[in-house]
Amino acid sequence: MTDPIRVLIADDQALVRGSFRLLVDTAPGLTSVGEAGTGGEAVALAHAARPDVVLMDIRMPEMDGIEATRRICAGSAPGPRVLVLTTFDLDEYVYAALRAGASGFLLKDTPPADLLGGIRVVAAGDGLLAPTVTRRLIAEFARRTPPARPVAGDLDRITDREREVLTLVARGLSNPEIAGHLHLSPATVKTHIGHLLAKLNARDRAQLVIAAYESGLVTPARHL
Repeated sequence: MTDPIRVLIADDQALVRGSFRLLVDTAPGLTSVGEAGTGGEAVALAHAARPDVVLMDIRMPEMDGIEATRRICAGSAPGPRVLVLTTFDLDEYVYAALRAGASGFLLKDTPPADLLGGIRVVAAGDGLLAPTVTRRLIAEFARRTPPARPVAGDLDRITDREREVLTLVARGLSNPEIAGHLHLSPATVKTHIGHLLAKLNARDRAQLVIAAYESGLVTPARHL
């Protein structure tokens, strides 16, 4: 029997934490391992409880969710994956959260089934980046947010085919869509993405998107 996905819930509102915890604990294959009301508590519990996924609010006292994400993701691998929960008026923080190491984001009014599905996607190692939202968000923040650090890894080490795959990942295409675009099998696309993750020292698909933008491989003007 497969072990359940362990979820830590970080939000400064007790009612929100309780609602998410109830949702998680009643879903098959998921279990909650704790609640954090501040960013500092989230970091401490992430180290102590060793969750697979952290549901992270952005605005919390003492330490915000972006800094908490950065500290959690800076730990030894494999570590927890962070799924950021945000609202429309906090969209300006999404790019910063992804750069800090988050594996994706969802809006707080996401339907329960989609939230549970998002947890499973992130736990499986895939970045939760919905193409319809990501192409607008990432492009906007890339346009106005200069890189604060060099990209991990070295783009010079990737092959021409891997560069093509990375470009399409950054545009929000799924593996089957990339396979169709490049006339490859889905298995081959998956292999290329695995090579990209290793060569660029990226945690997951979300980090590949950030690498593509911050390296200049993909720019907003090229696909918007």
